[in-house]
Amino acid sequence: MDRKNTGNSVFIISILITLIFIIWGVFFTDNLAKVTNAIYNGSIDYLGWFYLGATLFFVIFSVYLLLSKYGDIRLGKKTDRPDFNTASWLAMLFGAGMGIGIVYWSVAEPITHYTAPPYGKGYTVDAANTAMKFTFFHWGLDPWAIYTVIGLALAFFQYNKRLPAAISSAFHPILGDKIYGPIGKTIDILSIFATVFGIATSLGLGAMQVTAGMHDIFGVPNGLVVQLIVIAVATVLFIISINTGLEKGIQYLSNTAMILSFAIMLVILVVGPTLTIFKVLFNTTGIYLSDFIHMSLRLEPFGEGKWIASWTLFYWAWWIAWAPFVGMFIARVSKGRTVREFVIGVLVVPTLGTFLWMSIFGGSALELVQKQDNHHLANFITKNVSLSIFTFFDYLPLSSVLSILGFAVVAIYYITVADTATFVLGMLSEGGTLNPSNKIKVIWGVIQSAVAAVLLLAGGLNVLQTASIAAALPFAVIMVVMCYSLLKGLKSEVKVQRGSKGRAPVQP
Repeated sequence: MDRKNTGNSVFIISILITLIFIIWGVFFTDNLAKVTNAIYNGSIDYLGWFYLGATLFFVIFSVYLLLSKYGDIRLGKKTDRPDFNTASWLAMLFGAGMGIGIVYWSVAEPITHYTAPPYGKGYTVDAANTAMKFTFFHWGLDPWAIYTVIGLALAFFQYNKRLPAAISSAFHPILGDKIYGPIGKTIDILSIFATVFGIATSLGLGAMQVTAGMHDIFGVPNGLVVQLIVIAVATVLFIISINTGLEKGIQYLSNTAMILSFAIMLVILVVGPTLTIFKVLFNTTGIYLSDFIHMSLRLEPFGEGKWIASWTLFYWAWWIAWAPFVGMFIARVSKGRTVREFVIGVLVVPTLGTFLWMSIFGGSALELVQKQDNHHLANFITKNVSLSIFTFFDYLPLSSVLSILGFAVVAIYYITVADTATFVLGMLSEGGTLNPSNKIKVIWGVIQSAVAAVLLLAGGLNVLQTASIAAALPFAVIMVVMCYSLLKGLKSEVKVQRGSKGRAPVQP
């Protein structure tokens, strides 16, 4: 099978589908919003249970792999060692997996749940505990388990089975050489489609927050026109970054973003409510672990379930829409790691880091609102989400320093995610090459920015949410099947390794 021709057809079809969507969004904006809303409501009403069940399964499956006999299998040859040191590896996968989102929601989500909790009265101590618990839940084990499953499957079949760097390769134990035919192409096209809209969601959120930061720090008007200009400028910047390659551009940007993130956390930890932050971290971790199963399967069958649809189910669909992109990138930078190292690095460490980040930002913001009994501040944050982190900084010592650092982190994460996404889209649409051409990456860079701009024009965050969920649904099914395929592949690898140990040494 000619992989180059396969890649070309996937690229052309993916481009055509994406361009059709852009035209739809530009000339039939209201219709786009109507259709995506219909798909969103149908997905939640009829298949919300599937999102919850599948995501919980991914967590259980990831933990099983961590503790299983497959943990010692190395991704690649037995002599292969990681291409990147552990700190850079963690920085890159964290930037790709969370990036802008964790900055965007770290203050806004806990405050929103505090004012309007999923159950009970708002503005109470119980509401504060519930707010932090669900914030941990939405940003904890579940999203990272989704990334673990797909990232590990892709890395294993790329490096151990020598298959192309494509989503379809993860189904080789089931489909065989059919991965190079129409079925495999369909899987890869769906992956590209999910990636484009998952990234567009993040780029749209990022443009809102970058603009909000510019408004807060420099007084720039905070409106749609400026957001579109931000997308255009960022597109130029990450296209320049693309030409520096994976080992320089993305690695350097990820390391810089991580260093600045640690600097912000350290400053808030020192000048903020230090004792409260540690109490929130330990208390919320305990509540989260205690209520994990209940939260994972909570649907409210005898109620409307609007809160779950708006928050938990949206998040699960969002992470799944991001999964092809994040999984492909994590696989690309994880050669030489063992399965156990991979699961610890992709599931456990980022979850703990996220808990610390959310405790520092969310815990500090909740204490600020509670102590001052500041309903006005809470309402302002919930109504101006993109401004939330900068509003929070205004109430802390060294607010100007924190705002500038925060703006830098948002801007760098924004460029890093876009840069990483173009790299992955290039891999997906060029037949699974590990080093896609700059031409293809530039084309995808322009297209994904155009999609983000179209979605903003078509109605902002609501359309971003619904488009993301629409793209995620078919891929959720693909990921469940992928787990079975990965297990078959790992079992065959164990047999091969056992067989090689039993063979007599070859005589010279």
